Amino acid sequence: MSQPQKGICAEPNLHAQYLLFNVIDDDFGAIRSKLAQCLEIFDNYEDEHYEAMVTGVVAIGNGFWDDIYPNARPYGLAPFPDMQCDDRFAPVMPADLFVQIRTDRLDICHEIGVKVVELLQFHTEMVEQVRAFRYLDGRDLTGFIVSGDNPMGQKKFDVAIVGDEDEAFAGGSFIHIQRYRHDMFRWNTLTEAQQEEIMGRTKEHNLPVLDSGLSSHAFRTKVTGSNGEYPILLNQSMPYGNMSVQGLYFVSCSANPSALSKYLYSRIYGDQQGQYDKLLDYSTAETGAAFFAPSLSFIKQAALLSDPDESSFIDTDNTQMAIDASVDE
Repeated sequence: MSQPQKGICAEPNLHAQYLLFNVIDDDFGAIRSKLAQCLEIFDNYEDEHYEAMVTGVVAIGNGFWDDIYPNARPYGLAPFPDMQCDDRFAPVMPADLFVQIRTDRLDICHEIGVKVVELLQFHTEMVEQVRAFRYLDGRDLTGFIVSGDNPMGQKKFDVAIVGDEDEAFAGGSFIHIQRYRHDMFRWNTLTEAQQEEIMGRTKEHNLPVLDSGLSSHAFRTKVTGSNGEYPILLNQSMPYGNMSVQGLYFVSCSANPSALSKYLYSRIYGDQQGQYDKLLDYSTAETGAAFFAPSLSFIKQAALLSDPDESSFIDTDNTQMAIDASVDE
């Protein structure tokens, strides 16, 4: 299978920078080249600052995909699911490009972000930039562990990476992002027992709370696939904030393009008895966008082509050797 981008299944880092761009230039050949250069920036900093544990992801928005790669589209790539039920909703703020940078050094995270923005500045406009961080032992600012039931080891790749069922896009991943804003004042007025009932987990040890109900966050986010498989997405979220605004930057990676829709439906609409995710009474999504992060070989090969077509993106040993040789030059 084609090699996935390193940041998709990477272990947690201390710092993250999330960059959203809209493309304002129709020189798509140049943009394809710049995306490959972003990967080179990640690699260069990883080599020079190995202790920083640098990883990165470059992903292309659903609405921009057909412009930059007009004859090859991942099966199932769709707009971000726009959902609303009462005062719970998943708003859409589409963007053409998403760049995720994660490191264990804040200065290196910042410097890579500067390099990426400089690289793309004549072709794009910035939609949003958010700096996130690891909080305590991997907790959200609510005080609870983030994504404690994430897949581990090889299971990460099984859940997050497209396989041979879509040969041209094997090694890629469907990426969905949301920026949630927490109402920390209201949250902190709750007792620890009330918070644990909402989360369905204990605060200190992340253990299941018995009889927490069908509206707990733990229950509503435990969504299974069509064959009962669980989990169906890899949660790479991290908290962000300052003295005025706090929240969670949600990033999901999945081999299944519909995984996020199922996840959000369970949280927002819930079941027929009106049991929705009670955490949404204290945390509001302010953005939402859908992307696809192609394999390394796809991005590098497309950068070499002036008129890409679908057959060019199917990875073989020979084409991969040619890509690597060209990139090294």
